[in-house]
Amino acid sequence: MYELKDEYLVGIESIDNEHRVLFEIADEIYQLCINEFVPDKYDNIAALIQRLKDYTEMHFDHEEAYMESIQYKRMFTQKVQHDNFKRKLEAMDLEVIDDNQDQAIQDLLKFVTDWLVEHILETDKRITE
Repeated sequence: MYELKDEYLVGIESIDNEHRVLFEIADEIYQLCINEFVPDKYDNIAALIQRLKDYTEMHFDHEEAYMESIQYKRMFTQKVQHDNFKRKLEAMDLEVIDDNQDQAIQDLLKFVTDWLVEHILETDKRITE
């Protein structure tokens, strides 16, 4: 369901490859969301959140290093958005998630989907302009 389509390519191979992995993580979240055969999704949700934390930390570091190497003029805005994303993940309360797993996985999916669409199309694509 979730995959990196041509319209999301920024034209920088390393960034596009890392974005591809973010789409794969979004697809894992989606698959968990629709899986009716896993009654207790807490461990899966917690693992996906941790995977997102770890992967986005690495990805944002790479993206910011690239922007710095080309002296990208909008780097501060990017960094603020990256920091906001990381804070949102850090703020996810695992107790609340455990109490309402279905809502939590839907919220996580919406958060990641909105981020991928808005951030890549409206912000990351500007890097190559």
